[in-house]
Amino acid sequence: QLQLVESGGGLVQPGGSLRLSCAASGFSLDYYVIGWFRQAPGKEREGVSWISSSNTNYADSVKGRFTISRDNAKNTVYLQMNSLKPEDTAVYYCAAVRLTRLFRLRIPEDWHQYEYWGQGTQVTVSS
Repeated sequence: QLQLVESGGGLVQPGGSLRLSCAASGFSLDYYVIGWFRQAPGKEREGVSWISSSNTNYADSVKGRFTISRDNAKNTVYLQMNSLKPEDTAVYYCAAVRLTRLFRLRIPEDWHQYEYWGQGTQVTVSS
């Protein structure tokens, strides 16, 4: 059974850092795109960062501050978040979609395109 489990959220002061983890089981990361998404209260779910076997991408709002990476041996994707701002406060989700020929050319960024979701982890940036 395909499963995604996020961890690493918490409360941090503005300017601080957190590292989120997305542990995958039941499938290999080699054959899937993993995306990080977030949703703040009263707001639409939005994409943050994405990674496939050959590409990575970032939303403009997090470029230069967040870094996505993967550890194939652990079947885990990470999101290193630095210089956090209050507007980064949200529930963060990781999600997976099978890596198709089309997605090899262009990473899917729309959350509707993703098939499998974790339960989410809360990130709160506040002084």
